Amino acid sequence: MANNYKTPGVYVKEISKLPPSVAQVETAIPAFVGFTEKAEKAGVSLVEKPTRIRSLNEYEELFGSINPSRINGTGTVTNISIDISVEINSGAITRIIPTLNSASTIFRMYHSLQLYFANGGGPCYIVSAQTTDTVSLSNADTLIEAAIDRLRYEDEPTLIVLPDAHLVTNDSNYYNMYNSALVQSADLGDRFTIIDIKTPAAPNDDPVDVMRNAALTNLKYGAVYYPTLKTTLNHLYNDESVNVSESVDGGALTPVAGFNAADLNLGDLEYNAVKDEIRKRIKVELPPGSAIAGIYARVDNDRGVWKAPANVTVSSVIEPMVKISDEDQKNLNVDTTAGKSVNAIRFFTGKGILVWGARTLAGNDNEWRYISVRRFYNMVEESVKKSSSWVVFEPNDANTWTKVKSMIINYLTTLWRKGALAGPTPESAFFVKVGLGETMTSLDILEGRMNIEIGMAVVRPAEFIILKFSHKLQEA
Repeated sequence: MANNYKTPGVYVKEISKLPPSVAQVETAIPAFVGFTEKAEKAGVSLVEKPTRIRSLNEYEELFGSINPSRINGTGTVTNISIDISVEINSGAITRIIPTLNSASTIFRMYHSLQLYFANGGGPCYIVSAQTTDTVSLSNADTLIEAAIDRLRYEDEPTLIVLPDAHLVTNDSNYYNMYNSALVQSADLGDRFTIIDIKTPAAPNDDPVDVMRNAALTNLKYGAVYYPTLKTTLNHLYNDESVNVSESVDGGALTPVAGFNAADLNLGDLEYNAVKDEIRKRIKVELPPGSAIAGIYARVDNDRGVWKAPANVTVSSVIEPMVKISDEDQKNLNVDTTAGKSVNAIRFFTGKGILVWGARTLAGNDNEWRYISVRRFYNMVEESVKKSSSWVVFEPNDANTWTKVKSMIINYLTTLWRKGALAGPTPESAFFVKVGLGETMTSLDILEGRMNIEIGMAVVRPAEFIILKFSHKLQEA
């Protein structure tokens, strides 16, 4: 309001001399899209409604836990079947052999959340495509794609994970779902897609080749991880679905009527020993995407989004389901034909299970080869974009240009000091340009455009460490 003093007195005005600042956005807020046991809050359905949660307890309250069931391919839900053979000699158990049947089609959302939080994950979004008692395999891909599309209208998520993608058996449909996520990531420019490699429909096909032949686009906005992981998590099952065969004192295996201490002619301790052995043998196997999302969050919090999320331990995992050697990884890491790099998860003696790759799908692109570079740009672009909203409809003149430029320079200088930008001085690490004759013409100003150019030298991971040795001649 213009000054309009009429009454005698003392008037106080506060004048801001500080430039506006950039508020940095979150970088590791994944959205898990899949199927949940339930989806309800206070009687209101949460199906296809992105919902923010902060813990596994909150997930259980809104979306349930594990439905101890599987899909048989027609949409009918049946119990997980477990066959166990128990050998008893002189009243003592000498051998227990449990076998889990048809575990590959288990809904994986809950276990994926367990693995996510175990690897350092924090707040995240759940998008329930449908509840597990109503979904059918025949339209699982359609339901998941519809839920991905709903995620487009949610601003905060920065990662997309599809823990139940494995329910789609057709190879093409499977990667079409991930392509929808990649397209959304590129359109919005504020998120990144974590892709799990599918077990091919044809058993003799190479899973990596199937992925590389799939019609995936916007490769710089996603990364692929391989292989599937055997975790420390347990399948949930009903005692009624356990089929027991018993051998006593070397006799033939005979089916037992039920699975309890009385039917097995065992005491409670022996009965519990059988259940413990089942838990040891029926560990959940999961694609790595949820663990990787947790690792992204952990690395971002500990070091920053500019640190490559690699050479870090994967928690709550017993072993990768495929052992990958240095020779194997040559073909995974670098693909000269399709350019679709695959990040390996490997076991190293004395180190454990590590993420051993840091590339986007655009492995042949020098600009966007590394995950940390792409995600860093996502963060800076979104942070500056949101923090510049005050400029809209401000005078397009030198005063405004100076404020905007100072705001962005201060922000990038802070990132440079943290080690995110390469260069001995801020001037060598980034530049910010705005102004008439520099980024704008008179026509730009007449048409209401303010052009701001920002250049950054983002630190890149040292992917190949080359040590050079030579003999040194003895000196007299």
